[in-house]
Amino acid sequence: MPDLTIRPAEPTDHDAIWAILEPILRAGEAFALPRDWDRAQALAYWFAPGHHVHVALDGEAVVGSYYIRANQLGAGDHVANGAYATHAQATGRGVARAMGLHSFATARSLGFTMMQFNIVVATNTRAVALWTGLGMREIGRLPGVFRHPAHGPVDALVMHRVL
Repeated sequence: MPDLTIRPAEPTDHDAIWAILEPILRAGEAFALPRDWDRAQALAYWFAPGHHVHVALDGEAVVGSYYIRANQLGAGDHVANGAYATHAQATGRGVARAMGLHSFATARSLGFTMMQFNIVVATNTRAVALWTGLGMREIGRLPGVFRHPAHGPVDALVMHRVL
């Protein structure tokens, strides 16, 4: 996407971020979060203290958002974790890849030395391919830990890479 820019999220982005998150939450196929969260609950989580939230813009339109945070506290706070959401109409246009690369650079600038995703749903083949293509590797498989609405219990991957 030639006009894609990524910047820190602002309060004026809340409506656009909710428009991206709501269908993903309702579908229940990607995030280990409650499917019935309302706008306030979802945005409180996305913008929780310690979350560094960004938005991807195509011109003026918000087409994606991500946050990064410390995966653990104390002795594990050098490892970043994150979540990523792309607007359905922007899928397949490189938004997630751009946010992934941006998040790695942002994490490095914040002092993180590694990135770890604790639950990448194995049936989310687009996400698995994206993260593998960006240098993440599967370091563990958690059998049946994700309750997929269509497939029942499915595996989740733990993915990791050095930044």
